[in-house]
Amino acid sequence: MTTSPTRPLPAVQLRVPTDEDAHAWHAVFADPDVMEFLGGPAELSAYEEITARQRMHDAQLGYCLWTLLDGEGAVIGFTGAQPWPREKEWGPVGEIEIGWRLGRSAWGRGYAYAAALATLDRVRAAGLTRVVAMIDARNDRSVAVAERLGMVLAREFTTPSGNPARRYELTL
Repeated sequence: MTTSPTRPLPAVQLRVPTDEDAHAWHAVFADPDVMEFLGGPAELSAYEEITARQRMHDAQLGYCLWTLLDGEGAVIGFTGAQPWPREKEWGPVGEIEIGWRLGRSAWGRGYAYAAALATLDRVRAAGLTRVVAMIDARNDRSVAVAERLGMVLAREFTTPSGNPARRYELTL
């Protein structure tokens, strides 16, 4: 099932990640298919660190990777924006990257697009004028969301791990 112009977008809610969301993210992202382009499933400790960092981003910047909830309040993933990590030796250091990751049960229902639209509204309100998205070129679902948002393909390249990737940009 995909979202079409005649079908309304699903209801989504975004919240600053809680300590409990680390456990929810760990469970939702435990599927190897979900993590196919991200190095495979991660340990709980990785999500504990990520959720703590996102709370800091929200407090300092006014945006973060928010926990994504469906219309009934169930955690289905995350979406949001964060500074590209300075410790990475590649990529758009100094830029703000938007992104989304959904559990398999939420795929194909329009949640990623609806959540990405909500993210763009929030980052505009926070004063951002531009965002980027770094996407594994084989990840057709994420590429489709970026293009549907009106993001422009700025560059194709190979990551240090040898994967094909794309950099998308959007002026807000």
